[in-house]
Amino acid sequence: MKTPQIPFDGPYSENQRAWLSGFFAGMHTHMIQSAGAAQQTASRVINILYGSQTGNAESVANDAATIAKAHGLKPVVKGMDEIEAETLTGMESLLVITSTYGEGEMPDNAQMLWDAVKDEAMPRLEKLQYSVLALGDTSYDLFCQAGKEWDQRLAELGAQRIYERTDCDVDFEEPAEAWIKAVVPFMSGGTTTATVVEAEPQAAEKSLYSRKNPFPGKMLVNRLVTAASSSKETRHYEISIADSGMTYEAGDALCVVPTNCPDLVKDILQAIGCNGDENEFVHGKLMPFSEALRTQFEIKTPSKELIEEVASRSGNKELNAILESGDKDKLADYLWGRDTLDLLRQNPGCEFSAAEFIELLKPLQHRAYSISSSGRVYPDTVHLTVASVRYDSFDRHHKGVCSTFLADLVDKNTEVRCFFTPNKVFRVPEDNSLPMIMVGPGTGVAPFRAFLQEREHRGAAGKNWLFFGDRNAATDFMYRDELEAMQEKGFLTRLDLAFSRDQAEKVYVQDKMIEHGAELFAWLEEGGYFFVCGDAYRMAKDVDKALHDLIAKHGNMSEQQAIDYVNKLKKDKRYVRDVY
Repeated sequence: MKTPQIPFDGPYSENQRAWLSGFFAGMHTHMIQSAGAAQQTASRVINILYGSQTGNAESVANDAATIAKAHGLKPVVKGMDEIEAETLTGMESLLVITSTYGEGEMPDNAQMLWDAVKDEAMPRLEKLQYSVLALGDTSYDLFCQAGKEWDQRLAELGAQRIYERTDCDVDFEEPAEAWIKAVVPFMSGGTTTATVVEAEPQAAEKSLYSRKNPFPGKMLVNRLVTAASSSKETRHYEISIADSGMTYEAGDALCVVPTNCPDLVKDILQAIGCNGDENEFVHGKLMPFSEALRTQFEIKTPSKELIEEVASRSGNKELNAILESGDKDKLADYLWGRDTLDLLRQNPGCEFSAAEFIELLKPLQHRAYSISSSGRVYPDTVHLTVASVRYDSFDRHHKGVCSTFLADLVDKNTEVRCFFTPNKVFRVPEDNSLPMIMVGPGTGVAPFRAFLQEREHRGAAGKNWLFFGDRNAATDFMYRDELEAMQEKGFLTRLDLAFSRDQAEKVYVQDKMIEHGAELFAWLEEGGYFFVCGDAYRMAKDVDKALHDLIAKHGNMSEQQAIDYVNKLKKDKRYVRDVY
């Protein structure tokens, strides 16, 4: 930067010239210092790591990056599966944003990094400043457990917590935004020597439609894909998103915002002694209590607060004893098969005013469903494969909120309020020549119907192998005609079926994997991708064990070598799960 010149041949006295020289010299120095400070701020790195199962944590991470840029910082956003634990030792500023999966578990993309960080050999992180945002659901006992564990472990390693952890319930947007706006200014005191991990290209522009502003889709198709005589009811839906401007990829989820069953609303009103005409403010809007229960609140599953209040008001000795003991397993056993209406009816005398009852409810949440169509093949519609939840318990019939909203309540005039949740990892391989192995029993077949459509549309030459199963072939073989047609023309290279109740000894998809383990391992050795979709608590764990076992056997590996092999698959995003 050149020193400003002053016109000394102008009409100035000697004293004026001396004063002006000093003034401009001082201004020059200030400009240099300001420019240097601005340059230093602009080059400061703020690392943002996310652990995400459904995409929410990733979305918040990108929001944090936007705010950081506005503060002149250099945000580097990474999934937890994209870095090594040693990388943390070179960082100075870190934001951790993570959801909790299942019963207090780390999200799939966070598990390997977490295993390394919690290891005793993990180096100290005493020059690191950090803060944690935890996403969770208070209906689970281990609320925000993953975020709590990250927060504690980083502190144990000597890192400085620069801003207190924020734990978010299912309505996470506002507290997450407040955390971002509060913590980013604290990070502005970093230095320019922090480790920089090369950033990925910026995320695409957000859709106009979201949970707070869902698109009003229209139901075009609602048909059974299981036989009428099946022990299960599974339906295929096609929802129009024409003129929405929304796009989706095979592997994404469609989030549906349901309304509650009017009969359930009526019965709950009767149980608490209200008529439904009471006007209450909900989100700043005055509405009838009955409408609020139908459209705004979760009235199927009782909240912890409602359970505790019913126990207190009713004096139910059994329920109070369980709550006082703090035994979560006993409480889960007590609540098994019971919903809010059961709880109220079995504890008579628990009357509530409309305002009191609303205070004890959680917001009605969207439900996410794996999409069973390719956006390239069906750009104006989105297909879902949904099992309708229906069961009898405590002398009455029970229905799932969203599954029976779609099955029973939606007609051609009903808005299906919806939005997409991208799953950037659960994707058809970019390399069309590589093998693809898919394990999707029951409704877990949904995304693989989309994967196969996508690959066929591309003209992909890679081999395709689907493991599918359910209870009975005669009644539960969903999309049988489509799958067998793909198999007959050679596009679906292998189709292995496991119908558990068609023989005396039950057979599951993991058994079929073991049976054909040598060939499955050969496909992996050829660079194959391994995908799993469906039940997280039993099927996915059994499939994971079978995968480890067959790799150890057919790869002539020790148990640890098989673990390392699977971890490498995960690291390369060649072993990916969409489980729930």
